[in-house]
Amino acid sequence: MTAHDATHQKIIEAAKRRFTHYGYTKTTMAELAADCEMSPGNLYRYFPGKLDIAEEICREASMQTAEDLSRILTTAGRSAAERLYDFLFMDLRETFHKLEEDRKIVEMAQIVTAERPEFHNEGLKREREVLVRIIELGNMSGEFKVPEPEFAAEMIQAATLKFSYPQLFTRLPLDKLERELEGVYQLIVAGLKGGAACCDPQKLLAEA
Repeated sequence: MTAHDATHQKIIEAAKRRFTHYGYTKTTMAELAADCEMSPGNLYRYFPGKLDIAEEICREASMQTAEDLSRILTTAGRSAAERLYDFLFMDLRETFHKLEEDRKIVEMAQIVTAERPEFHNEGLKREREVLVRIIELGNMSGEFKVPEPEFAAEMIQAATLKFSYPQLFTRLPLDKLERELEGVYQLIVAGLKGGAACCDPQKLLAEA
């Protein structure tokens, strides 16, 4: 790790502590600079603004989540439907507990999502790649009948987005969210096994 990388990470760690304790909106760049024992001018050399630091914190968390979810692909003895179940419920439970433990992080995540929608799409893309692979495994085993895995993965995300970032959308407790997700999961798996509604309607119209 270079000196620049070490300082970059030092700023991120200091921001995590301050955002978690005081909240994103109540933190200033001057305070972060003081925490890192540097001048505000030097801090701006690493990050143009506070939102950029918050985005980097969220990106690290998103990349870690995607890495954790990708391990589902190598778990032995699981069918594609079971891997999909593991994916959806792991995503819900891990994110729910993280946001519940750090309530001020919900505020930060909401701001980053609103101000930097491209960041949100970046995270969805990482997780969608795992979903595509699960569907492809199901096709290979004969468990699923999905002509367009990429489109199906996109639609699964659309149907389950509420459960990927629960506290951003609802204040339901975890058990209620799990009940809802179980029902949505059953509908999704039935569709994947039957090959229903897994073709991009725009592509069908273009081919007609």
